[in-house]
Formats: sequence, structure tokens, C-alpha cells
Amino acid sequence: MTQTSDNVTWLTQEAYDQLKAELEYLSGPARTEIAKKIEAAREEGDLRENGGYHAAKEEQGKQELRVRQLTQLLQNAKVGEAPADDGVVEPGMVVTVAFDGDEDDTLTFLLASREYMSSDIETYSPQSPLGSGVNGKKVGDDARYELPNGRTASVRILRAKPYQG
Repeated sequence: MTQTSDNVTWLTQEAYDQLKAELEYLSGPARTEIAKKIEAAREEGDLRENGGYHAAKEEQGKQELRVRQLTQLLQNAKVGEAPADDGVVEPGMVVTVAFDGDEDDTLTFLLASREYMSSDIETYSPQSPLGSGVNGKKVGDDARYELPNGRTASVRILRAKPYQG
């Protein structure tokens, strides 16, 4: 779980370890793999019309960008504890909200930064409209937030539990 403030990103030990493992893979084995792809494509001849070469170079660029992002994130990271199971919405919590108080129209999401997105659950940043609206609220509270079209929406906090990964 992450919480960003003043260029410091708070991470649980689990999140830190996961991001560090990704960085180590991208900096080692993945770099070797992409270099081999580029070399193999280069040996095919004319680089101007070599789709495999250009695709591999693009993949390399994206990979290097992610390495820089992870390096910066981990340099500024502080490892802390997972949030308390006290019903207060904060980064690292799985939150269930009901739109306009309608308990049939609900959304469950992880409140965390994009670096900790999971394929298991939708992730909303604490800086997103919904994330900032619910952050700090308690189960049972109503929260209001501004939609991109300028209108205001409201949700009721139904559940807030620490993310179990």
C-alpha cells in the first residue's frame, strides 16, 4: 500500500519487496532478453524496414522508463505498517461504497497509488476525485466528490478493511 506526501511514498514491507523484485528483474534478466531481441532483429538487415527491431527498441524504452520510475520511487520510499483495521478509509484499505446511498449500486476498490495496482482489484489513487473524497472518512459516513464534468457525486462508505494482498 502506498501513501504519497512531499515526495515520500509510504509502502508496506510487502509492497516494497514486490516493487524491488520488479526492479531487479527489469534491471537484470529483462535487460538481457531485450538486448538479445534487438541484436537478433539487427542481424536481419535493413533497420529502416525492420518492424521487429523497432518494436524491440520501443519495448526497451518502456522498460527503461519503468526502471527509472521504480528507482526513484524506492529511493524516496519509507516502509511502514499496513493501516489499522479501524474502519477509517486511508491508503492501503479496500473500500466498498454505495453510490447515492443505494446499496445495490456499489463499488469495491483499493485506495492506493498507481504503483501498487493489482489485477485482483480496481485501484483508485488517494489523489483521484473519488479517492480524495473518501480518504479519512469512516464506515457509515457520506462523502462527496467532484466529477470530471463539474458535477458533484456522493457515496456512503459501507466497508473499509486493510488490503490483504
